[in-house]
Amino acid sequence: MSNHHNKRASVGLAANDARHHPHTLSTLDFQGASSAAAAKAMKSELDHLKEQYKGDDKQKFCAEMDNFYILFTRYLDEKAKGTKLGHRDWDSIQSPSEEQVVPYKDIPKANSSSDLDKLAVLKLNGGLGTTMGCVGPKSAIEVRDGMTFLDLSVRQIEYLNKQYNVNVPFLLMNSFNTDDETNRIIQKYSTHNVDIITFDQSRHPRIKNESLLPAARSPDAPIDQWYPPGHGDLYESLYNSGKLDQLLSEGKEYLFVSNVDNLGATVDLNILHYMIENDIEFVMEVTDKTKADIKGGTLIDYKGQIRLLEIAQVPDEHVEDFKSIKKFKIFNTNNLWINLKAIKRIMEEDPMDLEIIVNNKTTDSGEKVIQLETAVGAGIKHFRNAHGVNVPRSRFLPVKSTSDLFLVTSNLYSLNHGELRMNPKRQFSNAPLVKLGDHFKKVSNFLSRLKTIPHILELDHLTVTGDVTFGSKVELRGTVIIVANHGERIDIPSGSILENKVVTGNLRILDH
Repeated sequence: MSNHHNKRASVGLAANDARHHPHTLSTLDFQGASSAAAAKAMKSELDHLKEQYKGDDKQKFCAEMDNFYILFTRYLDEKAKGTKLGHRDWDSIQSPSEEQVVPYKDIPKANSSSDLDKLAVLKLNGGLGTTMGCVGPKSAIEVRDGMTFLDLSVRQIEYLNKQYNVNVPFLLMNSFNTDDETNRIIQKYSTHNVDIITFDQSRHPRIKNESLLPAARSPDAPIDQWYPPGHGDLYESLYNSGKLDQLLSEGKEYLFVSNVDNLGATVDLNILHYMIENDIEFVMEVTDKTKADIKGGTLIDYKGQIRLLEIAQVPDEHVEDFKSIKKFKIFNTNNLWINLKAIKRIMEEDPMDLEIIVNNKTTDSGEKVIQLETAVGAGIKHFRNAHGVNVPRSRFLPVKSTSDLFLVTSNLYSLNHGELRMNPKRQFSNAPLVKLGDHFKKVSNFLSRLKTIPHILELDHLTVTGDVTFGSKVELRGTVIIVANHGERIDIPSGSILENKVVTGNLRILDH
């Protein structure tokens, strides 16, 4: 019997005890009884959804509802017992040992490219560009020289295949939000030397906060009543879609996974060779934490076992400890190297019990809902000989906001075969800290406020707040702070050089 079934049984047992001894209900029994009632009500709703489903892929839909139910009962169980990873025993959470996180510089250089025959590359492509004011898949946002995230990824793989005369396939795990549009977009790559494979991750119903029932009452309920359950769903989706068996049948043994918006996540022959030589089933790339990364998940030692700890799993009273750079010096880049045969073995032995991340949301209609998500990196505990590799910061170059876009489109980086490299003329190895205010939040506003992206080779820190625009060929050096208070506007003139300057008040430049 799988551990999931045991957990389900334990919810049921608590309810039975409560019925036989109604006057001796302890808090735990009471919670157990209400958990059992919630689980039963949810099961009945999900069975109804499965009955109504008429699509060709009914089997897939039913499997998704079953997986969701397992996640839901685990959530109820954790809620009743307070058994979340961070809530278990904070004192047992330690920084990882030197064996658990190996420095990249200690990994031997690969002296051949033959390992690439065993590799496939996967990008997590489930996200929308809504944070940056864009419609459709985030991977379709233009980031550099008229090219999108997807263009850059395809170009990298195409160059890799050509350079080493190999055929590394390129997989995209889409969500129901991005699948149609992505499949339309990738048709333009049909002439490229890249085998592109797409598959869909699961679709789970959002949970109403009050009733703990699914928001979706029918399989074709509005889109805002469903959600993709985080990238931890990769293992199930890869396995259930048949793509895992397809890759194994083609002789692929390793999968390099990364976020589609991480422009630093390129294929690294040294890490791949290191995995193969040392029979490692899972490598997580971590990098040194800076003040900008305090929310990123981190690798920990939990009672001698390596685990991923996310901020959502940390009790409120320990959030500041979690953010501190002293105790947790590294964070997860979400660049992962995983053995495909190991995924198959683990999926066939027992479903993974990845730590649950509870995400509270509000629907378009204003209803409060819960999303139960998991992180792909949390799978690390299921693999043999799994550990972290502390990589250079250049392998983590995410574009989560227009402040990040400002950096990657500037002269700080040059583009080479789809890969961004930091300009060798920059005297520091780290990128400047850039904080653009709300006026720049959407890509369209960002583009309209900058005639050209300023030169920032010598910039350390930039903060811009309020109604500010930049002319062309502006140069920023050192620490620059530009603040236009409410009702004021600042136009930075073309050709300006600002070095260690604070600019406030009004500065209008009028065309004549």
